Amino acid sequence: MEEQNEKSSEQRHDSNTSNSPENNSGTETSNIPSTDFENRIDLKPLQESVEQIKKEIAKIIVGQNEMIELLIISILTNGHSLIEGVPGVAKTVTAKLLAKTLDVDFSRIQFTPDLMPSDILGTSIFNVKTNDFEYKKGPIFSNIVLIDEINRAPAKTQAALFEVMAERQITMDGQRYEMAPPFLVFATQNPIEQEGTYRLPEAQLDRFLFKINVDYPSLEDEVQILIDNHQRLDFMDFNAITSILSAVDIKKYQDLIKQIIVEDNLINYIASIVHNTRNNANLYLGASPRASIAILNAAKANAAIHGRDFVTPDDIKRCTKAVLKHRLMLTPEREMEAFTVDKVIDQILETIEIPR
Repeated sequence: MEEQNEKSSEQRHDSNTSNSPENNSGTETSNIPSTDFENRIDLKPLQESVEQIKKEIAKIIVGQNEMIELLIISILTNGHSLIEGVPGVAKTVTAKLLAKTLDVDFSRIQFTPDLMPSDILGTSIFNVKTNDFEYKKGPIFSNIVLIDEINRAPAKTQAALFEVMAERQITMDGQRYEMAPPFLVFATQNPIEQEGTYRLPEAQLDRFLFKINVDYPSLEDEVQILIDNHQRLDFMDFNAITSILSAVDIKKYQDLIKQIIVEDNLINYIASIVHNTRNNANLYLGASPRASIAILNAAKANAAIHGRDFVTPDDIKRCTKAVLKHRLMLTPEREMEAFTVDKVIDQILETIEIPR
């Protein structure tokens, strides 16, 4: 084991990584190339599967590479993702396409102001034949659940998701019903400033691994979107998408991610980042230990899909914003000054010394 650790340390020292500019999703973009050294574990099948998924989605979606990769990372870490953007930027379509590349059950729930918790979880119905109540499961019982416009439902409906997102089970009439793995929630929402939306409770936001901000496409991407729509009558043909991963494959890769090495100084780096959110004068609410675990797991998955069996500081920096931005709350004074959570995270990352 000591020889393995020494070897991994040498590999980390010799590997080449690069800090990349921030892109429109609010995360640190990483262009870390696949490395030529020999890993302890075989990551090639995982990398090939990720590339195949990207190619399938690219049959319909133009651009949005960062959103797609973060959603793939969320699957590999068994985490839920919240996707925010204005209408029309392919939030829902991308989530549906990603689910299509997985050979698992999929359901979609459209959130509306009049939606009730029973519309999500299910309800007990009296059976005249058996003279007893029977539980009719709701659409939440699936492997991949797409919740569209999650912030259009009131707090009472949002609360119905607390238990199932955190514990992957539902308690109904004293009975516990466990969700079949994998169980992942992809939720889309419009910016809260828009009419008819509700702010999600902090307890619910903390259950999302990532908050992925989706911006408008670039000029080049928008031109390509128009060309595709003009030339292809079957532009939105979901039947053209091939399933790449089964539930067994997903579990295998999730277990593989757990084997990625993280040195002690990088664990301290993650803890320092999160700890600095709790005593920051700009913040009313800092991040919980759940955020620390989320950064750790996301960084391990990011390392794996780039062909490394160890985490680097770039992996951590890349995932930090997507993990933290929905968990932090500015003080009222800072909100009035138009300060942003992104700026706070940038300041924290600039302040803390990067491990070498």
